Amino acid sequence: MAERLAVPLADALAHDESLGDAIGRLASSFALLPELAGAMAQAGVLAGEDYRRETEAIIRAHADDGAVVLGRAGALVLRDRPDALHVRLDGPPGRRIERVMERQGVGRAEAERLRRDGDRAREAYVRHFYGADARDPALYHLVVDSTRLEPAAIVDALAAALRR
Repeated sequence: MAERLAVPLADALAHDESLGDAIGRLASSFALLPELAGAMAQAGVLAGEDYRRETEAIIRAHADDGAVVLGRAGALVLRDRPDALHVRLDGPPGRRIERVMERQGVGRAEAERLRRDGDRAREAYVRHFYGADARDPALYHLVVDSTRLEPAAIVDALAAALRR
């Protein structure tokens, strides 16, 4: 995306990570005040539509090659493709926090913050750009509790689902 928009990779990554929080703050506000709109424009949030369009173009281009899309509302972007398998990896918040602690070597408070912020950003992104609830199981063919299965078992299950 950075290459397509002719921006530094760091800018694209920073935009991707901050967009959900900004949209979440907007969605949770009671009214869109002119001052807020101005601040969001200065922060580049209103240019988020460019990033969304480019993200969709990239996802669609790679879908023909059998790509795996993590996040980015892939289930919605590819909803009309009969060859796409839509999977949501989820699990109870407490177990997801424990997994973050194990895999990233952070304490409980940081793991809770990462889980909460990630969920909020993902849900805000999907709500803002697609008017959908990212947690809606109807968007997915499979919803997997990834906190109860080892990664290899998840891969095996998804590979079996793809073959069918």
